[in-house]
Amino acid sequence: MKNCLVVDDSKVIRKVARHILESLDLTVSEAVDGQDALTQCEASAPDVVLLDWNMPVMSGMEFLQALSSAKMTARPKIIFCTTENGISHIKAAVEAGADEYVMKPFDRETLESKLAIVGVI
Repeated sequence: MKNCLVVDDSKVIRKVARHILESLDLTVSEAVDGQDALTQCEASAPDVVLLDWNMPVMSGMEFLQALSSAKMTARPKIIFCTTENGISHIKAAVEAGADEYVMKPFDRETLESKLAIVGVI
């Protein structure tokens, strides 16, 4: 079974994402910020990371930059999940290493299609 790390400072978003991802037969773990996510990825890399942009301690962009130099056996797919919808934000995310981009609020169909695009389901 593939696993997904949901990184968001909102408990509600993590809960909604967990519900959707588990219904898609993914194992789900959670992180409250980028630093927490980086620690978890270095310990055991997930198949995919659902990543919020704006978080305390370490933002999504800072996480992506740190991930590129992290010691990991395999790099997870990254799906940015945020309210930031400007073309400049999307371009910056992709240039920083994001594989896909989804807008909040999201639904099961949207998330499922993004996971299929990155080859996780």
